[in-house]
Amino acid sequence: MTKIWRENGFVANDPWIIETDELKATEEQKPLLSLDALIAKAEESNDVGLGVLIKPADDVTRLEPYLDRLEIIAVAFPAFNDGRAFSHASLLRERLGYTNELRAVGDVLIDQIPLMLRVGIDSFAVTNETALKRLSEQRLPGIPHHYQPTARHAEGGQAYSWRRQAAKTA
Repeated sequence: MTKIWRENGFVANDPWIIETDELKATEEQKPLLSLDALIAKAEESNDVGLGVLIKPADDVTRLEPYLDRLEIIAVAFPAFNDGRAFSHASLLRERLGYTNELRAVGDVLIDQIPLMLRVGIDSFAVTNETALKRLSEQRLPGIPHHYQPTARHAEGGQAYSWRRQAAKTA
């Protein structure tokens, strides 16, 4: 079972769905399109409020002309050791200026969520039972020191990148 989590807790009634041969979007749901399907739909219509699923081998820069029409971009983590979605998220937030929802889908593990938050991912499709349990208990692991700036900035005032402290959240 997949649950959607944000920093303020679990989300009820999330409309976005990754369609498969067995699973199709209903009237109340919205599909996360593949990159090619999204571009084709955007080229043939003026639709807004679209969603796209970016796979590790996709070139996210192809989304640039359509970013203002996207409500959500989901970046796929097919395995815990495949970090290309971290690069996709960073590129989308920092270079392309994407500001709407950015979701991690796939193998989302509790230990990676703080790092995903730092690169600008703000929602998570979580299936891992340990992660679901820890998130429901509000037990997110902390990382006190960071070596580089990211989409979510560390506290200011430190002159050296290796001395940056994690930003305090309320």
